[in-house]
Formats: sequence, structure tokens, C-alpha cells
Amino acid sequence: MTMLLLVAATCLSAAAVQAQAVREDAIWARTTSAAIALDGVLDEAAWAAAESKTVEFGLDAGIPGSGWKMEAGWPPVDATVANMKFLVNGNQLYVGFEVQDKSVGGSVEFNRFDGFIMGLKDHAVLGTYKPVAEYVYAFWNLNGAPDPQPATQQPRFYGRWGSFDPAVPRTPEQIAAWDAVTVVHGIKNSDTVDDTGYTVEMRFDLAVMGYDVTQPGGDIVEWNVSVYDCDWFWPIDPLRFSAARVWWQGPWGNAAWYNEIRIHASPDVTTASGPVPDVEPEFVITEINATPTIDGVLNEAAWSDAGIFSVDIRHGDDALRASYPGVASARAGEYQPAVNGGTAFVLDPADVTVKMYVKGDMLYVGLEARDMVVQYHPEFSRWDGLLLTINDRDNRGGDNNLIGRRLAFQVGADGSAVPQDYLASMVAATTAQVAVSLMAGTSVDTLGLEPDTGYTAELAIDLTALGYPSGLGDRAFFPGLTVLDGDSFLPATDSYGTRTWWFREYEGTCCAAWVHLAPNATGVSDGGQDGGYASARSSQNASSRPLIMYAMPQRSQVTIEVYDVMGRTVERRRLGVQGDGEHEVPLFEDGDHAAGLYLYRLQMVDPETGAERGTLRGKMIFLK
Repeated sequence: MTMLLLVAATCLSAAAVQAQAVREDAIWARTTSAAIALDGVLDEAAWAAAESKTVEFGLDAGIPGSGWKMEAGWPPVDATVANMKFLVNGNQLYVGFEVQDKSVGGSVEFNRFDGFIMGLKDHAVLGTYKPVAEYVYAFWNLNGAPDPQPATQQPRFYGRWGSFDPAVPRTPEQIAAWDAVTVVHGIKNSDTVDDTGYTVEMRFDLAVMGYDVTQPGGDIVEWNVSVYDCDWFWPIDPLRFSAARVWWQGPWGNAAWYNEIRIHASPDVTTASGPVPDVEPEFVITEINATPTIDGVLNEAAWSDAGIFSVDIRHGDDALRASYPGVASARAGEYQPAVNGGTAFVLDPADVTVKMYVKGDMLYVGLEARDMVVQYHPEFSRWDGLLLTINDRDNRGGDNNLIGRRLAFQVGADGSAVPQDYLASMVAATTAQVAVSLMAGTSVDTLGLEPDTGYTAELAIDLTALGYPSGLGDRAFFPGLTVLDGDSFLPATDSYGTRTWWFREYEGTCCAAWVHLAPNATGVSDGGQDGGYASARSSQNASSRPLIMYAMPQRSQVTIEVYDVMGRTVERRRLGVQGDGEHEVPLFEDGDHAAGLYLYRLQMVDPETGAERGTLRGKMIFLK
């Protein structure tokens, strides 16, 4: 069944998109000019105005990277509940933790402690790819006195600004770069009486890590956190002992896995500036009403549509990567593995354009690779091809986060596409197609003796085979792209292979882009507004998802009614109180309606007084 009705402005840029899913990988740190005393007591007025996030063991703290894991013992009877708040003062990031915990303590053993393992991407490193730096703050007394630990034990600092030797005190430089104070509500390392938890006040110097949240427009801090919780270990209770961890987006500090939290901060977003701005998706992939023939030739009009998503990926081009918006410039990178025992000079760097759009439940990907040496080689490091990584929306891995799928293909010996990894499974199941076409003057495996011009490729992917519902649900999409380019020459020591990526290299590494799959909208006027309260547009292009999109300037109580041409009500729903901005509501989800013309009415009223603010009217054609 297909039906279309869209009501809203149709600007589909990352700066203004319609009714997208709320970002679960981002938060604002409000700016405060008031001093914050680092004493483990969150009693400054600014903390009451701070944005907050709560993570709980066994619950998803936010797609796509959050998860949890048992490390030892029984499933926790006192599961982790940790609330975090975020502020900036100057170029310092403050994080306040309130952790509910009946059994607080630590050990010399790993995973037998309470505390935090965090990662902060180092923007002070030259180049575009920014590696992660580890920050560990925990009741983990590594290399310290043997267990049991005393009640006077304090959390220790490890990682970039800490020391693994308990006999070496932290330097003034380390303390200036990162510091924290903890107050325990109970008795550490003793289970004779239940504790209630602990509070941590933590400060990060952002300048030493290459950030500047004080500049106009602010900055985005790339961070992740894992909360460790060990219970009933002091002394060990064999019937209740538990060791577990839960994380928000990424679990580690010494490796960049899964995803990260984008902490937004700007001088104009303060503790007194009102509601924080919405964090928009990082990119938008639009819907285009066209189905390409999957033959590898990019000759359909859709591939040159002005609204299509397009990204250039080039090996060795730091300037290009630096031009990527947001954290994309810090996540994009490249790698040259050893080939034939060495890393030869890259004579012909990878130079690729990737385009994507959706139609209905299908994702279409087009690739143009400008390549002087097109080759087939069985060794992965020497492939010519592409890795498209996508998080499955309905399957979780052993860490309870959304599992990543690697959809890969390489150019075959005969110039055709060879699907690899999960793409091969999808092709076999007829839920995906892939094809390659050699560009004029190109042949495979000439060892650089005859210059090639390159190849093009097309992919068609049924997103319902990757856990999306029909209609694509919330339309949040988590991809990464890695271009594979192998060039072989004589002598063999001149051969090489490279990998160049946009956002993430592999399906399990950090970080996926947060993309909105925008439904089709062309801005055909509906002419159905009363009183000018909410501007509206509608589209008559076919779409596989029955929905209405609308925008309001104020928080309002919203009701929708749908009528057939005889004036009979076929659907009526109270949508509740909704905030200002853009929204969407699907219609006819049960599919139990006759094809034909329908009329709708959206009514907005003041939730406090009940006074009507505005009404939107329009029509739609429902097709079966």
C-alpha cells in the first residue's frame, strides 16, 4: 500500500529537517560563568539548570552504541542507576555523577570496583583522524595494597592524565588537565551496612585536548563513558556478588568502539538561555521517486538529482576530510597496511564519490571510483571496492548494542561485482543487489601497464532486511563508508593497498553517522491553513509511509481527524501535548481502509486554557 501526505516546510538540510528521531548520542553542556567548587557536592545553582542523562544496567542508554555486560557473579540485585549532568565554565567541561549504589568499593582486581572508564577524543593531535585518550576514575587500586581495601581508599586516576604506579603522585599538569572529587554516601569497602551511593564532581580541561567551547558557535566534545559496578564483594557474598558495567555509546577508553557521545557546548547556550537547541542529524538522505536498474551504470536521472546525498572520499586529502561538517572531520581517516612486506608510495590515491538515496524501504547507493589501476586480488588489503557498514535496527550483539553489518563488495577478475561479508548473504536472500561497470578504457589486472579510468557501482538494499519496519520507522540510519583501493605494479614491491573512510572504518568501530532518511517532499501547496497559526505544505509524490508532517510555533495540544469523502470520521487520535517545532504522525497503520480520497484536520489548542490556536486541513489519496 502507498499513500502520501506531508505537511511542513520541505527544507531537507542537516540544519532544518522534518520530524526526525531525537538524537540519543548527543547532549548539551550549558555554559555557566559562576564558579564551580570541585568538592563532590553538586550544590551550585548551575547544576540545577544542567542537562542530564541517566543510564541503568539492563536498559539501552541510547542507540546505536550503548550497551551493558555482566563481568562476574550473579545478575545484579542492586543494578546500576547513574545520573550525569554537564556544564562548561570557560574551556572546562564539568560532569556531575550521582550513582545509586548499596555496595560501594574497590579492589586490586579489574572489574571488581565501582567507577568510570571514559574515552575523550584527542583533537590536539595533528591530522583529521582524532584518536581516543583513556580516562579511568575508579576505586581500582591497581598495583596497590592487597585486598581488602581500607575504608579510606579514594578513587584513583589512570590513563592519559593518570599513573599506573600508586607510589607516583599526580603532577600539577595532570591535575590541571583532569580532576575529580568523590563523596561516598555510606562506608566504602564494607557491606556491613547498605550504602546509598556516591557523588562525583569531575572537571576536564578541554584546551589541552584541542577543543574550544568558548569560540563563536562553540565546539563538539567527543566522549563516552562506562559505569562499573561491583556489589557484595566486601566481604564477598556468594549469593549476591555481582560485577557489571553499563555504557553510554562506547564501552572503552583505550579503543574507539561502537559510538560516542557528542557533547555540544556554545557560549550562547547558557544556564539562563531557555530550552537548548535541538541537535539535528549529522546528514540527511532524501527520498527520490526513482528505481534504478542495478547494472553498475550511473545513467539514471536520480544519480544527478540536486537533492541526492553525496560525499567525496580521497586518500591523502586532509583538506577534504577537514571540510566534513561536525565530528565527521575527526572520525574520517585512512590506513595503509603492509603489502609484500612494506608500504610503498601511493602513486594513485583513492578518489571516490558515493551517493545515496531512499525510495520506500529501499536504499540505493551509487559509487564512482576514479582509479588508474583497477584490479582483483583475493587479499583483503588489496581489494578494489567498498565497505558500507549499517547498524541493524532489530538485532543486538553480545554487548547488547545494535549490531553493525558489513556490506562489502570488490571488483572481480572479470570486472563484475563480488559481494562479500553480509552483503553476500543479502544478495543470496534477494534482499540486496550489487553491480559494477568498468569505465571506458578500463580493464582488470594490467599491473599498471595500461592506465585505467576507473569503475562505477550500484547497490540496492532492502532496509527491512536490516531490522527496519516497513516505512522505515523513525527513519534514523547509522552508516559508515570505507573505500578500498589496491594498486599492483611491477616490481611487486611498488604495489600497495589503502583504506580510506568516512565516519568509521569497520562495523564495530567508532563512529556511525547519525543520518535522517527524509521522506519525499516537493512542497506542493495544500492551501489548508486556518488563521495562519501554522504554515503548511503538502506533497503529492507517492510514498510508502502514510504520514502527516507539520510544524507549530508553540507547545500545543494536538488532535487529528481523518474523514472519507462522505464526511464520515475514519480515524481520530489525540496526539497529546507536543512541543514547538516539527512533528509527524503515521496514518492508517492497520491498512484497513479503502483506496480513495481522504480529508484530514489537525487542531492545535492551548494546553492550559483549551483555546484553539490553529487548524490545518488537507487532502490525501490513499492507494492500495
